[in-house]
Amino acid sequence: MKISLIQAILIGVVYYLGINGTPWLSLVGTHGWMRPLVNGTVVGLILGDPVQGCIIGAAINLPYLAFISAGGTVAMDPALAGTLGTALAMAAKVEPAVAVTLAVPIGLLGTLIWVAHMTVDITFVHMADKAAEEGKIDRINWLHIVPPQLFLLLITVVPVALAAYLGADAVEGIVDALSGRPLDVLSAIGGILPALGIAMNLRAMNGKGTLLFFTFGFMLAIYSGLPSVPIAIFAAIIGYVFTELYLKDKNGGLA
Repeated sequence: MKISLIQAILIGVVYYLGINGTPWLSLVGTHGWMRPLVNGTVVGLILGDPVQGCIIGAAINLPYLAFISAGGTVAMDPALAGTLGTALAMAAKVEPAVAVTLAVPIGLLGTLIWVAHMTVDITFVHMADKAAEEGKIDRINWLHIVPPQLFLLLITVVPVALAAYLGADAVEGIVDALSGRPLDVLSAIGGILPALGIAMNLRAMNGKGTLLFFTFGFMLAIYSGLPSVPIAIFAAIIGYVFTELYLKDKNGGLA
């Protein structure tokens, strides 16, 4: 698949929305756009195949299930992994498991963009402090919005657009060169990485009774033969009943 320059720029804009703390164009917000399941689907829509983008994005999303950004630190960048990883994977026409192995190192490189973003933004904060001392409210508002967003637009859209436009052929060539046993090994590794994300998520779900619900849902999905939509509806009903009846009684009538 050949990624055009316009498509590459749009993919860069998707990443900009995923790393941006202010949802200029959407009420979804950063925590929605940053998820590979979401931005992968949007990238797939840009490239003309939203279903495949969703499938690849969902695969990339699994290692990042337990992702948090504590104290402003970012050990990995799921937004970059989802956008650029999905784009390159679709361009190279690889399986979702291989897409994960491509996306994870890309997500690690995304920390460089985040560090640059936070480092340069400190300069605008000092400039805003000086404007505050001088009582220039309009300048404070301008420094709070315009320069940081322009800089973020520059360091997100430009490198991602270039990587998507120029790197697609390179990735496709690498995948072709690795066809056979090396690609099978990458697929196996890509199958393990989602398991790590699920394991990290399960570790956080160690509350009393929580794993019981998870196990029940897993067994229901595997052995009942029901589609995911009715299972999700059953889960919502059970969750509502559990919250309204058990938790209210346990907390003395408080939700």
